[in-house]
Amino acid sequence: MSSESKVREDIVRLSRSLYERGFSVGSAGNISAAVDDGILMTPTNSCLGFLDPAQISKISRGGRHVSGDKPSKEIFLHSAFYETRPETGAVVHLHSTFATALSCLDDTNPDDCIPPLTPYVVMRVGQVKLIPYIRPGDEKAGHLIRELGGRYAAVLLENHGPVVTGRDICSAVYAAEELEETAKLLVLLRGAPARFLSDANVAELKAVFAAY
Repeated sequence: MSSESKVREDIVRLSRSLYERGFSVGSAGNISAAVDDGILMTPTNSCLGFLDPAQISKISRGGRHVSGDKPSKEIFLHSAFYETRPETGAVVHLHSTFATALSCLDDTNPDDCIPPLTPYVVMRVGQVKLIPYIRPGDEKAGHLIRELGGRYAAVLLENHGPVVTGRDICSAVYAAEELEETAKLLVLLRGAPARFLSDANVAELKAVFAAY
């Protein structure tokens, strides 16, 4: 695992990149990454474009605030993924425009929010589950994610936005970006006779790129 100082710098660098490209606005969104003795997390009410590595919150695996500023109120979302998916090294929660738009549409499939439109959404994100609406900061959201038993690397929070995991901070951010771009394509193609990947296409991608 990377040194804590490097992970802090990576969080700052990648958060700024997301902010500058419009994946996050104002103080929306939060990011966490695992380190040897806990979890680093963006502070509550912080802007992803202007983070200070020294002020990033540090939390024990048991949820105790160790150092830095107060962690995001969405800590429950992050903790649930770390607990149920041992391979999780980072979690990215955004309010990105098109993924959030899908979370607000009444006809979004709750069991497959992001259908297989491109090979890369299959490879980097996988199947996405819709989580029923819960007030931001309510620990019930964590309970709902735990109930999924680690079967999903990404979820879409109803009327709220995406939560995406990865083996490390870079892979989690890349997956969140891929989900947003695919959501954009899905919104743009609404009403058009779109062509999706077949079950055989998806099975082949999973077999060839299982460790992608």
